[in-house]
Amino acid sequence: MNKTIAKTLGTFNLKNAVAVITGAAGLLGKRHTEAILEGGGRAILTDIDEKRLKATVLPLNKLYPKKVFSYRLDITDEKQIASVVKKITAEVGQIGILINNAANNPKVEDGMKNFSRLENFPLEHWNNDIAVGLTGAFLMSKHIGALMAKNGKGVILNIASDLGIVAPNQELYKKPGLKDAVQPVKPVTYSAVKHGLIGLSKYLATYWADKGVRSNAVAFGGVYNNQPDEFVAKLAKQIPLGRMAKPDEYKGVVLFMCSDASSFMTGSTVIVDGGRTCW
Repeated sequence: MNKTIAKTLGTFNLKNAVAVITGAAGLLGKRHTEAILEGGGRAILTDIDEKRLKATVLPLNKLYPKKVFSYRLDITDEKQIASVVKKITAEVGQIGILINNAANNPKVEDGMKNFSRLENFPLEHWNNDIAVGLTGAFLMSKHIGALMAKNGKGVILNIASDLGIVAPNQELYKKPGLKDAVQPVKPVTYSAVKHGLIGLSKYLATYWADKGVRSNAVAFGGVYNNQPDEFVAKLAKQIPLGRMAKPDEYKGVVLFMCSDASSFMTGSTVIVDGGRTCW
């Protein structure tokens, strides 16, 4: 292999770096974990759902022995975060990568008791969604980012969405025969959280730039996960590439953003949405 090519490819190698992934038991959390492992890193899976976490870790341990670790973690609990981060540092090693992935995905509800609409959206749902999706990312960044700054190097990657770039097209969720007042919509918290993560990324990028800590966001588009055919067809028409993303299609971007291949990127938001936000 050409030495120049080999050197470039080598920048994607995570070189056994320790990466913490929140919400790791979910669909994309698993794929982010795979990206880290396939790139030569060590993966720390965290999730509030211990049962799903164990089920996620089991097959990965067989493929990547001594490279996969898991900790049950409620990212809205700052004391618990401090305790788990201390354990990770002692038991696995210095944390070099943080992927803030955890978030509630508010369901689109329909019918007379519709609470997804802004006029009916309960404060408790707002508080919980913000706590998990945005406050959790802030707290994880606060504790892990500070350690990275002390160590002089680190990467924080916030998982945003194309709905952090544009507002949701509520036509996607409309049901025939329902009055406007009870039509289902994508809840307000999803957009608020994803926009907030992009803002957090930029703040962290400038805050710790002189300490060697990079912070970026990735705005993913819709991922196919057995959604109803009608919804998939509607969304595909809004995407220039004409389809939803496959779950594996984001892994290369995650590896790039977490590795030295993106060493001159910070405060950026990489949009991976099949062109949806171009329209």
